[in-house]
Amino acid sequence: MERLSGPHAASAVELVERLDAERRGRPFLVLRDDHGTQHLVELPRGGPALSIGRGGECGLPLPWDDRVSRVHAELVALGRDWALDDGGLSRNGSYVNGERVQERRRLRDGDTLRFGATAVLFRQPGAASGASMTQADEALPLPADLSRAQRVILRELCRPFAGATGRAQPATNRVIAERLFLSLDAVKGHLRILFAKFQLEALPQNEKRLRLAERAMISGAVNLADLREDAAEPTAEPPHRPGPPA
Repeated sequence: MERLSGPHAASAVELVERLDAERRGRPFLVLRDDHGTQHLVELPRGGPALSIGRGGECGLPLPWDDRVSRVHAELVALGRDWALDDGGLSRNGSYVNGERVQERRRLRDGDTLRFGATAVLFRQPGAASGASMTQADEALPLPADLSRAQRVILRELCRPFAGATGRAQPATNRVIAERLFLSLDAVKGHLRILFAKFQLEALPQNEKRLRLAERAMISGAVNLADLREDAAEPTAEPPHRPGPPA
């Protein structure tokens, strides 16, 4: 069973767990087991290599995935960074962002690793500046730093998390456009500006949206309780239509 979208969807509770791990400032992995349960694995900076495979002796065992070799790959510390090393250990190969790893590959924050049918998200908080997430919180734009249009876009992006009883993903561009009576190009333009304001431009595309939702909630730009109240009340007028990106 494919789980490639697993790390890129989350419940509100799981988002909180990820934010807590991000604030601790250490690199960590996000993955789901065969029951869909989220697991976070912290990686100590400069720590020993972490073996990955189906075998129980591995540091990161994936016993549910029969496409994973008994010893499949290793994560190797390179100073403050980490690299993925397959080393020819696996039959089905190891992948980073869909590309098969032929030699040791240095990892970047937001990379999606794949072993067999299991996807693993690599997170390295503060990678660009060496700062912890606690310090990075201070650099996030405050609600007052965002235009009304940007706050409306963020609310719609995060809306699926407010009503979800299980895992959810941020709203798609099309859904946001339909709710706000905007064109897809207008939504994309607003999001490009928001990715820059929240310092997410360097991330892979499939990771940007979830991270933007996370940071919008950290900064206070979006309050899930307010979104739940919105859903419970009848809408008296059409939603505010944001203008073109500034």
